[in-house]
Amino acid sequence: MHRALLTALFVSVSIPAFAQDAAPAGQAAAPAGQAADAPAPALSPDQIKAFNQAVSDFTAGQQAQQSGDNVTASAKYEAALPAIRDAVKVQPDNIDNVNFLANALYAAAAAKAGLQQLDAVPPLYKESLPYWRKVIAARPTDAQSRGVLTGILIQLGNFKLGKQDKAGAAPYYAEALPLARKAVAEKSDAINKNILLSALIGTSQTSDDPAIKAEAATMSKAMIADNSVDAINKPSAQALAGTPAAK
Repeated sequence: MHRALLTALFVSVSIPAFAQDAAPAGQAAAPAGQAADAPAPALSPDQIKAFNQAVSDFTAGQQAQQSGDNVTASAKYEAALPAIRDAVKVQPDNIDNVNFLANALYAAAAAKAGLQQLDAVPPLYKESLPYWRKVIAARPTDAQSRGVLTGILIQLGNFKLGKQDKAGAAPYYAEALPLARKAVAEKSDAINKNILLSALIGTSQTSDDPAIKAEAATMSKAMIADNSVDAINKPSAQALAGTPAAK
């Protein structure tokens, strides 16, 4: 499931302006909504220089990744991440940079998955979680970011479940499920329905709640019937629905 969701949910990143364009060296603008008399801590000139280089490295990483060069992409993301982390540490309420870090970690995970370095993916996902949550709290109508967070949670659950760690997987699915339901309520397309089905499948495997199991089975039957279930969900959906797998 790892690579399929990475492909489906990969998003184009809105990269913050270069630091010197946003504020003079050594001086940072206050985050949106923060009082003018309580400015955010300033980035040092060295931090601004490093952040600007990180923006350039990240841009190069995206270009490489889009062309299928995950080796270069991974190297560029690894080069960019320390300065982005540092900027967020100094200015934790700068939501644009928090969003940038969340996306950079996600993109780095996608590059690692593309290189089949799957053990490197979960730590990057786990690191990104608080940043995605913060972005969504600040931007509750940002359905795209909410969808990425949902997919990350499901994949972390899948990683745990793949190691037979049901107790470790359960909280990820539990957090993903209401997010997936909200996405379907807003837009009931095949992508959102398959993400919800993934969350239900995971939850049904880690919970003893009969209502969840019944809901997962009902949704599986409906999506098999209208041929909207994707290839990743299909085997589990067929098992839940009691439908024989195609030979």
